[in-house]
Amino acid sequence: MSTISNNSLKKSLLQLECYFTWTLLKEDVDLDYLEESIIDLIDIGFYENLRNYNLLSYVCHLKHSNKEALENLQKAEEFVQKRYPNEIDMKSLVTWGNYAWIYYHMARYKEAQDYVSQVENSCKKLSGTAQLKIQLPEIYAEQGWALLKFGKKYYERAKECFEKALSKEPNNPEFNAGYAIAVYRLEEHYNGTNEEANSTVEILKRAVELNQTDTFLMALLALKLWQLRRDDEGERYIEEAMQKTPNLPYFLRYAAIFYRKKGEVDKALEILRRALAVTPKSIFLRHQMGVCYRAKLKQLQRAGNPPQDQVEKLIQECIFHFKAVIDQKTKFYSGYTDLAVMYAKAKKYKEAEETFQKAFQINTLTSDEKQSLCYRYGYFHQYCKRSESEAIRYYKEGLKIGEDSYERRMCKTALKKLLGERIQRGVEDEADFGTLGLIHQLDGENREAIECYEKAIERNPDNEEYLSALCELRLSLSS
Repeated sequence: MSTISNNSLKKSLLQLECYFTWTLLKEDVDLDYLEESIIDLIDIGFYENLRNYNLLSYVCHLKHSNKEALENLQKAEEFVQKRYPNEIDMKSLVTWGNYAWIYYHMARYKEAQDYVSQVENSCKKLSGTAQLKIQLPEIYAEQGWALLKFGKKYYERAKECFEKALSKEPNNPEFNAGYAIAVYRLEEHYNGTNEEANSTVEILKRAVELNQTDTFLMALLALKLWQLRRDDEGERYIEEAMQKTPNLPYFLRYAAIFYRKKGEVDKALEILRRALAVTPKSIFLRHQMGVCYRAKLKQLQRAGNPPQDQVEKLIQECIFHFKAVIDQKTKFYSGYTDLAVMYAKAKKYKEAEETFQKAFQINTLTSDEKQSLCYRYGYFHQYCKRSESEAIRYYKEGLKIGEDSYERRMCKTALKKLLGERIQRGVEDEADFGTLGLIHQLDGENREAIECYEKAIERNPDNEEYLSALCELRLSLSS
């Protein structure tokens, strides 16, 4: 293929609306886990499989399995022909775009060009103009669903995609469902206010009204109602959903979370066992089993003077399930940190240390996950290894990760408390005052920060870091 025609093909490919042009980066997900979760959804047969086959095809490509990628695109085409025989052009644009890209990566340029032409012809048929993309709400929605699957940093973009789709078709059930899920996840990620939670409830209620068979949405609504202390109303949605899909794992896992949060841990465990009978390899369900046993442990300890054998039994149950999770999914951050904490409770400090180190090696951690890891590891050093200096080091590291989050606030609270205790005991050094100065500086409390840096400099007059920070703060007050 000549350089000119190859450049022309590349230019055309970049104009296509498909998974290859939506900036879905493989470093942001665990591809094996994502592949498994998509296959589970396809096997359940409860959801729209067109987008599942398209997404699975893209994941296969990212895993360098283009042959499997093409097979899944063929399944997507067959699905459209069977389900939407009168809408083949509109429903296939993303699939054909994916085909073109995969053939291009396989250096099969003629097939790639054929699919580009097919997209162009369909766009012309649908819009009356010769172009490679048209603003169809279905394409916005499919992009939104794909973004949701690639994790937290994509949620805002997903929400925007569903908003665009809804601007064209405000009463579309699928678009409302996607929008509600995106809003729910964003609010969960940023620990929204009660006002925001009330807004999310209304969005979820509308989605449930338009999707009365989607019990997953009903479970999310129930969880949000629990957050607002409307447990009874939430439970009514769970019970109604249980009647509709008593054996759907995708719903059952969130029903179990609802009952665990409500304090009915045994009921949550019963639901999880039922779901595991349907999908025994589910990592999410296995992790939730561990979380439930951890909740039982907390309940037992809160009751006061718990029998040691029962405590040890529950700790071992937690370790068993969390270990099963990371054995299956090597990049599941929560599995590692939850397991490390349980090892620490069992006084298996060597195993806890090794597990924390494996968590630090995960290359897909988000900012809040890094902050949470620093907090937990700092706590481990402070209370298990009795190393205040290492605890301070990791709390401080979590604090320095700039994104505001609940986890960052936890680091700050733990750090301030520990430094305060050290000062009260009279064992403080210049580094403690320097760190307190940093905390005040990050919070915009410049006068308090100046006082702390001055105390640090009294103990170490030549420290350039403290002198520089003090100079900067004084200038900010005088400007």
